[in-house]
Amino acid sequence: MEIPFQNRWLTLAIVSAALFLVVIDMTVLYTALPSLAQALRTTASEKLWILNAYSLVMAGLMPVLGALGDRIGHRRIFIAGMVVFGVASMLAALATTSAVLIGARVLLAIGGAAMLPATIAIIRVTFQDPRELALAIGIWAAIASGGAAVGPLLGGVLLEHFWWGAVFLINVPIIAVATLLALRYVPVRPGNAAITIDLPSCGLSMVGIIALAYGIKELAKPGGSAALALGMLVLGGATLGVFVRRQLRLERPLIDLRLLAQAPIATGMLVALVASMTLIGFELVLSQRLQLVVGKSPLEAGAFVLPISLGSFFAGPLAGAVIGRIGCVRVIAAGLAMTALGIAGYLLLRDGSVLAQVLVLTVCGIGIGASLTASSTLVMSNVSEDRAGMAGSVEGVAYEFGGGFGVTIFGSLMTAVYVSTVDRLGFAVQAGGSLDEAHAHARAHPEAQAMLQAAMQAFETSFTWVSVAVAAILLALVLAVLGQRRRLGAAGEAPCVAAH
Repeated sequence: MEIPFQNRWLTLAIVSAALFLVVIDMTVLYTALPSLAQALRTTASEKLWILNAYSLVMAGLMPVLGALGDRIGHRRIFIAGMVVFGVASMLAALATTSAVLIGARVLLAIGGAAMLPATIAIIRVTFQDPRELALAIGIWAAIASGGAAVGPLLGGVLLEHFWWGAVFLINVPIIAVATLLALRYVPVRPGNAAITIDLPSCGLSMVGIIALAYGIKELAKPGGSAALALGMLVLGGATLGVFVRRQLRLERPLIDLRLLAQAPIATGMLVALVASMTLIGFELVLSQRLQLVVGKSPLEAGAFVLPISLGSFFAGPLAGAVIGRIGCVRVIAAGLAMTALGIAGYLLLRDGSVLAQVLVLTVCGIGIGASLTASSTLVMSNVSEDRAGMAGSVEGVAYEFGGGFGVTIFGSLMTAVYVSTVDRLGFAVQAGGSLDEAHAHARAHPEAQAMLQAAMQAFETSFTWVSVAVAAILLALVLAVLGQRRRLGAAGEAPCVAAH
């Protein structure tokens, strides 16, 4: 039975509001962390867990809860997730100790892990027309990409007028209204009872994903333990290896790897992984350049890179409308090429006018928004409705790992080039292993200005190398996607809803 036009778009608005809260909570603590750390007297380890517990638990639980939604219905999982998220937000806002706040962040992650795969799955089953589906996914992708960037800015605004708990408390009324509207308007679609939830697979996926994600974060953390990172990476890789072998043996696996091997779905997942990896890598070095070389505050640096998110936000729906005319592959290729062009443009214009820098960063954002919208459309329009939750959860994990790989790979490249350059310039000892350390040395030794200038020059060199590497990877991905056009066939030329 077709859902009435107004109900379809109201459903999209409801799931988009919930998605916005989930992605905002990934970054909203970036500006609130100093205030809450002072109020709760947190240790350095507790601060890291307050930040990381949310993303780690979400990544580990999404495949399980996505599959559960496929079995019992995504509306039920979505509403349950919102209730948990609302309760957790209240608990976090009123936390008086670090332990309570960490527990609340874990609970937030459980709610978010239930909600995020369900949002895209509900869109998949609500919009039956391929062009409407592409446009709806474009709006979903715009919210997903824009929300994370809004987080630090929203946190800064709230902290100007309220206490740190307001960054969580603001979730509660929005969740309450969205839950009531979801009960009334989100369509009831029964799940597929034939889908089994294999408990050993659930355990293996959670342990493997959390261990691997933790290892990547530990590897990317300044001063992190290499032994701990390696141990977690080995544990995660080995556990996921056992998980994969089990899925291939099961008649009804938790994650159907045979489905993920299909060219359209595999291509969409690869684009999601690499695009998020390169974008996070570029934003990592850009944010540090703006603060440590240009001299902007963290909030000013966040506002300066906002054109990337705004470009992505507006590009999502536009790309969704265009996909129906020219197909997913062309939009993906054009979007990735625009992103590479925007990064190259900023590299050339980084010392030019502010307007020129804003324009090239906007081009970068438009490109990434278009390519991520098209990749999500390619995945969701080629998976059956009863496996939409599974596909959405795997795509969410791809984004999470992409961000982690981006910080690790490009952060390591940035450090390696910086250290090599300051060594060549003769300031290796004073400049340390990062520009932060060079600034600290210069504050303690005002006569060391020549060293600080050399360190800034070294960082500019590392920024150039990272930017060139990011642009080159994106262009290589463009060629790879275009090379898949024959294998993708009709699936890449236009949205093509898979049969049940």
